[in-house]
Amino acid sequence: MKLWGGRFTKETNALMEEYTASIGFDHKLASYDIEGSIAHVTMLGECGILTDHEADEIVEGLNKVQQKILAGEVTWNVSHEDIHMNIESLLKEEIGPLSGKLHTGRSRNDQVALDMRMYARDQVADLVDGLVHVQQALINQAIQNTKVVFPGYTHLQRAQPILFSHHMLAYVAMLQRDIERLQDSWKRINQLPLGAGALAGTTFPIDRDRVAELLGFEGLCENSLDAVSDRDFVVEFLSNGSLIITHLSRLCEELVLWSSQEFQFIELDDAFTTGSSMMPQKKNPDVAELVRGKTGRVYGNLIGMLTTLKALPLAYNKDMQEDKEGMFDTAETLSGALALFAPMIETMEVKEGVMRQAVTEDFSNATDLADYLVGKGVPFREAHAIVGETVLYCIEKGFYLLDLSLQEFRKFSEAVDDDVYHLLAPEQVVEARNVQGGTAYAQVMQQLFDAEKKIQASIQWLQQKQSK
Repeated sequence: MKLWGGRFTKETNALMEEYTASIGFDHKLASYDIEGSIAHVTMLGECGILTDHEADEIVEGLNKVQQKILAGEVTWNVSHEDIHMNIESLLKEEIGPLSGKLHTGRSRNDQVALDMRMYARDQVADLVDGLVHVQQALINQAIQNTKVVFPGYTHLQRAQPILFSHHMLAYVAMLQRDIERLQDSWKRINQLPLGAGALAGTTFPIDRDRVAELLGFEGLCENSLDAVSDRDFVVEFLSNGSLIITHLSRLCEELVLWSSQEFQFIELDDAFTTGSSMMPQKKNPDVAELVRGKTGRVYGNLIGMLTTLKALPLAYNKDMQEDKEGMFDTAETLSGALALFAPMIETMEVKEGVMRQAVTEDFSNATDLADYLVGKGVPFREAHAIVGETVLYCIEKGFYLLDLSLQEFRKFSEAVDDDVYHLLAPEQVVEARNVQGGTAYAQVMQQLFDAEKKIQASIQWLQQKQSK
């Protein structure tokens, strides 16, 4: 008989039982469910709602259930629907009818909200840790290639020379925002819903603050209706996850391009590439491609959750069971991507010579020629036109700007002098951008220093959260 079956005269239809059961996926919450139950029972004992002996026996039984789960000795039962009722059933096998007191003063509605918040809390910490490792890999590449000049792009067309280290640090900055969003979400996740009951609270004289203390929550969900129906924290996690994989996918696209024969800017390590079953020469950037591809499923999980919550009346509804699979999938997808990303970036080979050749065989120094003319008193709009005509001349002749003689330069403007050759050299073009946040070496060194400080702050945040 179902634990809730007292009011019913028929058995549950087998197809309905299978369709509505969530144990196939919410078994991942087992450790959180048991931890939450132990805290709940401990509080019930301290408040005199259960005797000390009853509380101790239930806690001991829950610990035995946990040990069996960890040992792989448990088979989840669809007829028990979800993780909460499966664990209560397993507890009954350990301690008998006393297990029926486990659920005193709570509902599965506030229980599942608790489990999901505890799960989300751990996933936030894991993602911050993974993002920090990717940041460190990017910083290591920046340090190893500090002065490597690299073509910067807009519209995927050569734009201006930059330092490759500057490019790596752009992704460090993106991931830093991801970390800060996750950290900020912690305070909204870390509110205790237990004690809200099904929707209106409980008649038992429970101590919610004590449960929050035992479980490391920083506060309580203040409205019982909101406590059981709130899944904002899930949406926020999925949204943050979508931005994380957006940033990873942007770098993935560049890794795919850069490792191609057409670019040859980098070579990815063999450990993070695959071959072709037909073409023996191939070295495919599968990790980068697959992370890029998995972006769609992470976006889908966010849209799915938003759609589930749309126009959903208070308080709990069965629809909300749909919060789990997308949450689990996003967390696991991101965790797997970050675990691979850090060593893939760490081990990639940067081909300095190819990059150097690229910035000498293009017109990415054209803006500097225009700026040079402005410095000589030529209005910028006129300088822009002069340089455009000069570039066109070079294209027709098969030259680049530094290939022109001074006489050829002066065909377009008498303002040009010998010093133009120094100013148009790729390294000087980079160094000229010595403005805060720019690509000049001194500015990149400052960005590196600042990024490493932020990483240390993230590590300290993790240590603080994990110690509670």
